[in-house]
Amino acid sequence: MKLGVTSYSLARLLRANQMDIFGVIDWISDQGGVHVEIAPGDYIDMEAAELPERIREHAERRGLVVSNYAVGGNFVEGDNDTLEREIEQAFRQVDIAHRLGVSRLRHDAAWRPREETTPAQFEADIERIAEACRRIADYAAPLGITTSVENHGFHVQSSERVLRLIHEVARPNFRLTMDIGNFMCADENSVAAVKRAVPFASMIHLKDFYWRPSYRDPGQGWFKTRTGDYLRGAILGNGDIEMREVLRVIKQSGYEGFLSVEFEGAEDCLKGTSIGLENARNMWNTI
Repeated sequence: MKLGVTSYSLARLLRANQMDIFGVIDWISDQGGVHVEIAPGDYIDMEAAELPERIREHAERRGLVVSNYAVGGNFVEGDNDTLEREIEQAFRQVDIAHRLGVSRLRHDAAWRPREETTPAQFEADIERIAEACRRIADYAAPLGITTSVENHGFHVQSSERVLRLIHEVARPNFRLTMDIGNFMCADENSVAAVKRAVPFASMIHLKDFYWRPSYRDPGQGWFKTRTGDYLRGAILGNGDIEMREVLRVIKQSGYEGFLSVEFEGAEDCLKGTSIGLENARNMWNTI
C-alpha cells in the first residue's frame, strides 16, 4: 500500500503561513507516509526559483516520493485565444512536474455552474475538452509523464463522464486521478463508481463525506451536490462512504499505484489527516 498525503489536506495551514511545503513534507514523513502529492493551489508559488527541485530534494531526504502534481485547468471558458492560453499554462505545469521528478500530473478540465452541467452541455463541450487533453498528454509523453483528469467540478465528475473523456482523448498516457469521494458530488454511489473507474486510475484520492438528503437542510458548513443533496467533508472512515468496501474493491483490482489521503473536514487538519491515515492503514490491512 503506497499511502501518503496530498498537500491540499493541510491547505489551511499553508494559506495561513503557519506551515510551508517543506514542513508539510516533514509532517507526512513523521506520520509514516511514503509519498507526498503536491497540489499548489493559490498558496504555493511553484514558479519560484528552484522550488520544484528543492521540494524533490527535501522529499528524498525525508524518504518520500513526490507522487503526483495536481493543478487546475478549464478548457470550456472563453474563446479560442483563451483556450490556447489555458493549454500553454498547462504545458508550463508539465515542465514543472518534470522538474519535480514526478511521472504523474493531474489537471482539471472543465468547470461550469451547477445548473449548466447537463448531459446536453457535456456533449457539446466534450470534443473541445478532449482536444485540449490530447495536446497536453502529447506534450507530456516524451517526458515520461502520465497526465490525468480528476472526477472534479460537477461537469466532469461522474464515472461515466470521466471514462467517456478518457475514451475520447485516446492517449495511453491520459488516465484518471480517481477521487473516491468526489463521485458523491455528482450523486453517484462511491462503491459502484470505483468499480467502474479503478481500471483507468493512475492516482487515487481517499476522501470521505457526510451526506444528507435535499429535504434535510443541515445548515452552515455543507455544500450541495449536482441535484441538491448536501455534503460535508469528513475524516476518512468517519463519513457515510462505505470506505472498507471501496478499499476492498481497489485492493482486489490489483491497483499498485499511490493513494493520497485528502482531508477537507471541519476538524483540525493535522488531526483529521492523521486519523484518516491510520484508519486507511487499518482497513487496508484487515480486508
